Amino acid sequence: MKPRKWRMGMVGGGIGAFIGAVHRMAAQLDSAIELVCGAFSSDPHRSRESGLALGVLPERSYRSWEEMFVRELLLPPTVRMDFVSIVTPNHLHFPIAEAALQAGFPVVCDKPLCRTLDEARKLSALARQTKLPFCVTYNYSGYPLVKHARWLVLSGKLGWVRKVVVEYPQGWLARPIEREGQKQASWRTNPEFAGLGGAIGDIGTHAAHLAEYVTGQRITHVCADLTSFVEGRALDDDASVLLRFSEGARGILHASQVCIDEENGLSIRVYGTEGGLEWHQEEPNTLILKWPNRPREIVRAGVNSHADLAPAARAACRLPLGHPEGFIEAFANVYRGFTQALACRAGESVPDPQRLDYPTVEEGARGVAFVEAVVRSAKSDAAKWVPVADLRSEEANP
Repeated sequence: MKPRKWRMGMVGGGIGAFIGAVHRMAAQLDSAIELVCGAFSSDPHRSRESGLALGVLPERSYRSWEEMFVRELLLPPTVRMDFVSIVTPNHLHFPIAEAALQAGFPVVCDKPLCRTLDEARKLSALARQTKLPFCVTYNYSGYPLVKHARWLVLSGKLGWVRKVVVEYPQGWLARPIEREGQKQASWRTNPEFAGLGGAIGDIGTHAAHLAEYVTGQRITHVCADLTSFVEGRALDDDASVLLRFSEGARGILHASQVCIDEENGLSIRVYGTEGGLEWHQEEPNTLILKWPNRPREIVRAGVNSHADLAPAARAACRLPLGHPEGFIEAFANVYRGFTQALACRAGESVPDPQRLDYPTVEEGARGVAFVEAVVRSAKSDAAKWVPVADLRSEEANP
C-alpha cells in the first residue's frame, strides 16, 4: 500500500518570509508531507494571498491561527491537518504551540522554543501530558557528519572528552539595519518579540544544541559576557560564554552577528584523551579527525560512503559522494525524523532508531534554560558561574 502523505498546517511563513520557505522545502523534500492549510500572516488579506500562491485552497487559508485550529477540528480526520509548523517570530511560539497541543495537534516549532523559562516548562509539561510529538528545529543536527561526530564521541573513539569549542559568527547585523526597515532585524533585535537574548538566542542556541548533541553531555554551568556593539541596540549582538559540561568537559561558545564578512560560520571542535574532531557548517560534507600518533583523517559524506560511517550518518545521506548536500537536506532530515514519530504514534510504522532522531521539546526547553542562564551570568557582577536549570530533574520531581 502506498504510504499516505502527512498533512501540514503552517502558522506564519507567508510569501517573502525566509524561514517559512525553508520549512516548506524541507518538509516536502521526501514527498511525505503536503501543505494543506495555514494562517500565513497576521494580516488576513496577506494570509489569503500567500495561501493562494502556495496552492492552498482559499477556504483553508485562514485569517488567524485561532480560526485555523477551530475550523480544522471540524473537518474529518482524513482531511484535517496532521500537525502544525510554527514559523512566526519568537513571541508567538508559546501561545500557538500551547493551543495546538490543547487541540490535539503535534507541533514543529522553529527555535528558540519560546521566550521564557516559565513558558518552556509549561510546553514541556503539556507535551508530556498529551504525548504528542513535538519537534524544535535545531536543524544542524540533521547533517550526516554531525551524526557521525556524535557516534564517534558516544562510542568512545575520542576517549574522555576534555574540551569543546563551538562558534557561530555572522556579520549581517554589523550595522543598525533594524532602523532601516529590515524586517528580520527589526524583530530579532527587539526584546518584546525575540525574548531575553539577541545573538545568544538567535544563533547561540544552535551552537549550544550542537555542542550537547555531538558530545551527549549537558551544559550545566555558564560564565558569560554579552555585548551590544551597535549603539542603541536593545539586545546583545555578541556573546562569549565559558561552558561546563555534565561529564566534566570544559568549553567555549562564541556567537556573534557583528563579525563583518562572516556568513553562517557555525563550527565545532571536540578534543578527547584519544583524539579530536572538527566540523564546519559551511563545508558540511567534510569531517576532520585528529589523532596523537597518526595523520589527520578526512571523512566524507555520501550514500556510498565507507562502511565505517555511522549507521545514523549513512541513513541521513541522500546523494552519492561528491554531490553536495546542505542546509535544506539537513533540515529535511529533521522533518523525516518527526514524521517517523507521527507514523509510530499512528501505528503505521515501527521505530527506526536511525531515522527517529529529531530535536524534541525537551531540547527546545534546554535551549531556553541556556539563554536564561547566560543572560543572568552576563548581568551579574558577583556570581559569574551560573547553573543552567536542570529541567530533567524537575520532570522527575514535579
